Amino acid sequence: MNIRTLTKMALLAAAALILGYIDSLIPLVPSVPGIKLGLSNLVLLYAVFYMRPVETVILMLVKVGLSSLLFGNAVGALYALAGGIFSVAAMLLLHRIPHVSAVPVSTVGGILHILGQCLVGALLISWKPVLFYAPWLFISGTATGLLLGVAARAAFFGIERYERRNGA
Repeated sequence: MNIRTLTKMALLAAAALILGYIDSLIPLVPSVPGIKLGLSNLVLLYAVFYMRPVETVILMLVKVGLSSLLFGNAVGALYALAGGIFSVAAMLLLHRIPHVSAVPVSTVGGILHILGQCLVGALLISWKPVLFYAPWLFISGTATGLLLGVAARAAFFGIERYERRNGA
């Protein structure tokens, strides 16, 4: 890994931490804890499309580790790690299909993130509360994944237009 890539990853990790903190300040559904926009996942979505898979995985691990250390706890880290592994794996696989845009990649990532978290919840707590809570989480994961995918697609269009214009 060269210095340019390392610097880019450090900046992306910082952006993910800032977006994650902002995300924690926005209560989407106050009566249902744990539902967030997942703004920091925009950074991972960028990495899926513009970086190598190994760099994307490293970025996810750094994001989960630092977010848990700064804003969370060990149990939250398990949920975030499981969700991150499931979502990044799914997004990287789906991105390999030609002409698949950020919208379905992000949506599937959101759904698989919830699946990973539900599996951890079932292992740590039990299946009964997870089964009760899961439908709300899957609805929110699908909706936020779709919303972030639309935002990412617009941002990627701007990035690609800038790179074409400036020869980057």
